[in-house]
Amino acid sequence: MHTNVVVTGGSGYCGSRLVPQLLGKGYNVTVFDTMFFGDEHLPADNPNLTIVKGDIRDAAALSDVFQGKDAVINLACISNDASFELDEKLSTSINLDAFEPMVKAAKEVGVKRFVYASSSSVYGVSDKPQVTEDHPLVPLTLYNKYKGMCEPILKKYTDDDFVGVIFRPATVCGYAPRQRLDLSVNILTNHAVTNGKIRVFGGSQLRPNLHVQDYCDLCELLLEAPAEKVQNETFNCGYQNMSIMEIAELVKKVVEEMMPEKGEIEIATEPTDDIRSYHINSDKIKRVLDFEPQHTIEEAIRELVELFRDGKLPDSMDDDRYYNVRTLKKNKAA
Repeated sequence: MHTNVVVTGGSGYCGSRLVPQLLGKGYNVTVFDTMFFGDEHLPADNPNLTIVKGDIRDAAALSDVFQGKDAVINLACISNDASFELDEKLSTSINLDAFEPMVKAAKEVGVKRFVYASSSSVYGVSDKPQVTEDHPLVPLTLYNKYKGMCEPILKKYTDDDFVGVIFRPATVCGYAPRQRLDLSVNILTNHAVTNGKIRVFGGSQLRPNLHVQDYCDLCELLLEAPAEKVQNETFNCGYQNMSIMEIAELVKKVVEEMMPEKGEIEIATEPTDDIRSYHINSDKIKRVLDFEPQHTIEEAIRELVELFRDGKLPDSMDDDRYYNVRTLKKNKAA
């Protein structure tokens, strides 16, 4: 077992649900994060958790943190295709330039396994009915482009003592202690609950989704899977390729059922220029690692509605902390 694990970006959305899970399974976890989104949602009182505020662009700091660790799960990035709204240099320096020095630092100090979170958005727009891992990468934004460019960099460093594995998750949805409300399923649910109306931009675009719990289970699996099954491999992971309109209809159904006092939830369609549409195929990970997502989109929606109902997501439209780009702008991240 890779007992000592570093999670870069461990205070972000996925990390905030993954870290407690790993601790619960007996791992010693070190979170290395800029803390753009704070760290009050991490279980700081857990004796097996070390929280390090740091920047992945600082290779020396990474090298210190990687010392004596068995594995790295690299989640740190500027996510959400925000590069056009933020300083482009920020996305380039964090999502691309920092990657190779990080991999090198891990390998040099004896880390045995490096798990890299890429993204299924590397495929851009595809009208193929099934997009498998060997589909060409047609990135539409810097975020997709850099995610794809880092993949071969990792493979350049792998060898018998250094196992590298890449996963391309679909858009993540559901609850995590550091909640995001700027991802498709979560956005639609917030609008339904808070405004009683769901605005759908376009609607026909297919978007694969993945419950954040499945994302966390996948990270844990990739830590432990036999080296020969994961070395230099890339795995798609998505569940339920649905159109944006189908998701909206599901949200409407769940909210009307769980919060009848809201009355009928309206769905309004508006045109969009965000045409990203793709249908990913996740057969490979089932075949190789016997991994299949267990948590439905409906489950993610129910989880969120419950939190809204209990007042656990206050000020959900205006509070910047739920929105990556708004928080980064506020913090003047650079």
